[in-house]
Amino acid sequence: MHRDELVGSHTHAPIAAGPGRALRVGIGGPVGSGKTALVAALCRELRERLSLAVVTNDIYTEEDAEFLRRHGVLPDDRIRAVRTGCCPHTAIRDDITANLDAVEQLTALHDPQLVLVESGGDNLTATFSYGLVHLQIFVLDVAGGDKVPRKGGPGVVRSDLLVINKVDLAPLVGADLDVMRRDAQRVREGRPTLFVSLREQPAVPDVVAWLLGQLVVVAP
Repeated sequence: MHRDELVGSHTHAPIAAGPGRALRVGIGGPVGSGKTALVAALCRELRERLSLAVVTNDIYTEEDAEFLRRHGVLPDDRIRAVRTGCCPHTAIRDDITANLDAVEQLTALHDPQLVLVESGGDNLTATFSYGLVHLQIFVLDVAGGDKVPRKGGPGVVRSDLLVINKVDLAPLVGADLDVMRRDAQRVREGRPTLFVSLREQPAVPDVVAWLLGQLVVVAP
């Protein structure tokens, strides 16, 4: 079984979350990289410790929200779906109104400490507006090839955490994890990268630990 592996040590001061103030974390990455699976895993692992809510983005459907509801990771009323009707980048970076409205609705109902905002399937140019989120996680998978980290792009280079998923598939697709590790460390200049297998280690303890390390819960 693979253990999560952290590369890099870039850190910043934890963000305070309390009544009326939620830590908002954007989760982006290409289609099929494992964004929704990561959101589901974080909900399962953190729902007993924190008040959570989730906003998903799809272009035409509510597929990702329906997946989370079907698997019961949170009560249905803690999940909101945004249909972007356009390029996923637009709704998380350029015109964030629909996502902000969804976050505000969830905040009014539940006063969450943590809100996860999942982008629709995007590419390496995607990045969240910091008017929408405080932190960004970008998810790649090894099936895209070991050249992807060195291709860069805002999601790979500037996200607060890069998660490289499906490391169990590396031998099957000919991906060299050492190359990915070296290139990620070079282009990210000290920002952390985690190598994970959501299939083999669905609790992703190091991703959970990283996320909890970004959060200071302020009592009412």
